[in-house]
Amino acid sequence: MPAREARVHDHMAMALVTGGGAVVEQRGRFQVGPGDVYLVPAGEHHRIVEARAPEAWGIGFDAVRFASTELAPLLEPFARAATGASTIVRIPSSRQAHVERLFAEIHRETAASDAGKHEDIVTASLLSLVLAEVARADMSRPDCAPRGGLVSDALRFIETRCLGPLSLGDVAAFVRRSPSHVSTAVRRATGQSVTEWIIAGRLAEARRRLLHSDEMVDVIAERVGYADPTHFIRLFRRAHGATPAAWRAGQRGTTRARPRRAPPSAS
Repeated sequence: MPAREARVHDHMAMALVTGGGAVVEQRGRFQVGPGDVYLVPAGEHHRIVEARAPEAWGIGFDAVRFASTELAPLLEPFARAATGASTIVRIPSSRQAHVERLFAEIHRETAASDAGKHEDIVTASLLSLVLAEVARADMSRPDCAPRGGLVSDALRFIETRCLGPLSLGDVAAFVRRSPSHVSTAVRRATGQSVTEWIIAGRLAEARRRLLHSDEMVDVIAERVGYADPTHFIRLFRRAHGATPAAWRAGQRGTTRARPRRAPPSAS
């Protein structure tokens, strides 16, 4: 089949391949097959070059909820992939069935119409177990030594700080480069500006709160870093085509489909 156009998104994603195979391109080309987990860090251009009847469970998730907690080390495989390490993690054969069951259970929780108010907690717990399996398998790779990179360091800093006051200057100070240098590097690597990444992180948390809490829109605006609710509503409408209140009303009571059975792009 023809190669697919490269994509980039503002959340992390991963896919567990359970059948068939594919050639994926992300800082190089990689073969994926059953038992492989394909990692897509936020901001990474990726595409499927060749598909051979792949079957996979895909998960997309926002890193903000993990990055500033004790679970942050579970994101290290994504950090290494973002700095040039292999984007493929091989799950040991003895653990593959277990990991597949976790993916399937997350799908069941998110797809169930009667999941209720505990769905977010249950899904996050299951996702933590998946990330732990991937991190454990990742540590056995020969290229698992941490490596740094300006863009990945900047994006990780944004992930952990975006819900508070944050500017290009703050990001530049963290990575010890000039604001203009960081701005150019991030846009060149991801196609988005530092400010756009900050907004993306804040809106991701806003969506989660709109879906899984009854907080008023102005309260959510403050919790995700906007003292002016009008400004927050304007940004949200620009990104999603609806006000936060209208988006919440449209989303509630509908079936959500992530994670899903999908090709290994997991996007």
